[in-house]
Amino acid sequence: MNPLTELHEGLRISWGAIRANKLRSVLTTLGIVIGILTVTLMGTAIEGLNRSFLKSVSFIGADVLYVSRIDWMIYSNEEWMRMIKRRILTLEQAKELERQLTLASAVAPTADVTQPVHYKNRRSDAVDIVGGTEQHLQAGSMSIAQGRFLSPSEVKGGRPVCVIGSEVATNLFQGLDALGNRVTIGTRAFEVVGVLEKQGSFLDGGSVDNQAIIPLPQFVTFFWSYPDYLIQIKVRHLEQLEDAREELRGAMRRIRRLGPNDPDDFAINQQDQFVQMFHQVAGTIAAVGLFITGLSLFVGGIGIMNIMFVSVAERTREIGVRKAIGAKRRTILLQFLIEAASICLLGGLIGLGIAWPLTLLMQKFMPATLSPLVVSIALVVALVTGVLSGFFPAWRAARMNPVDALRNE
Repeated sequence: MNPLTELHEGLRISWGAIRANKLRSVLTTLGIVIGILTVTLMGTAIEGLNRSFLKSVSFIGADVLYVSRIDWMIYSNEEWMRMIKRRILTLEQAKELERQLTLASAVAPTADVTQPVHYKNRRSDAVDIVGGTEQHLQAGSMSIAQGRFLSPSEVKGGRPVCVIGSEVATNLFQGLDALGNRVTIGTRAFEVVGVLEKQGSFLDGGSVDNQAIIPLPQFVTFFWSYPDYLIQIKVRHLEQLEDAREELRGAMRRIRRLGPNDPDDFAINQQDQFVQMFHQVAGTIAAVGLFITGLSLFVGGIGIMNIMFVSVAERTREIGVRKAIGAKRRTILLQFLIEAASICLLGGLIGLGIAWPLTLLMQKFMPATLSPLVVSIALVVALVTGVLSGFFPAWRAARMNPVDALRNE
């Protein structure tokens, strides 16, 4: 008998046994259903969160370095207190950086405050008012949807012009053309010269599109006289990121007149810090989920093994007859392995059937994606669990002595 015939025969007999004991087969799969449901929902949530996270931090730019007084990742109050006492970054330091850096294509000092923005009787609250230069567009990895960005002459002359985010444009103009209109930021009037492309929300749920960018001299004159600047440095080539970071660190130490043994009194931040933090959190969630999944599958596997031993005992005489008429050990082994794997696969399919509507429900509260990869992993896990759980009962059946098996009543 060739292998394909053995496989076909094993499938036929196995599914016949499962259909003959429908209720027992379904009850046996409960542990597998819970395990597959857990691994599917966990994979769905993590994959959805990962996609949403990468999208939300994409505006930070993989090739942009951010110099600030305080590190983005602070893990203790002591660190915070130490950093908050550092000297602020100044506009003169940003200008000196631009002169010294050779691996940067743009250096953009920025500062921001929160103010309401008005247009006629419409209002957009808690708008992030950013004071920037003409290089902010390139360094901030932004795109213009309508109009243009701030020009060098407008920045140098401190003209009352602004570029607004898509959310501000929607709130104030409700689909109408925003260009050329004058909006009131705080108590000052600014002409809208551009609207930014939609960028989405950040990690805390705040919208990156809820901003208005004005020339830095206007910002310093009317909103914050001595701001604590954030300096954005766009690296010429991504592969030069680490070299650019070291060049930036050396330049900042010289500019801030730090001695050889003095610690840095500034922070250089980048996108990778958020990515690493997210992967640590996601790894912890995955570890907890895998433990729960493993526990469920272990319990389910024990149940499958127990039922398969019972099935072998009930069909001892059938095994004896098949071996007496020439069935090989591998044929008997394959038959019971297929039966165990089929029961687990049935549990996996039930688990996926339950996971699908739950995923749709999850999407109302968090990003969740039931991708083909997650489905494939769930089905493979179910099959592997079935093969491992059914191996010992199948091995016992395959090694039965046909004479002893035929004597069984």
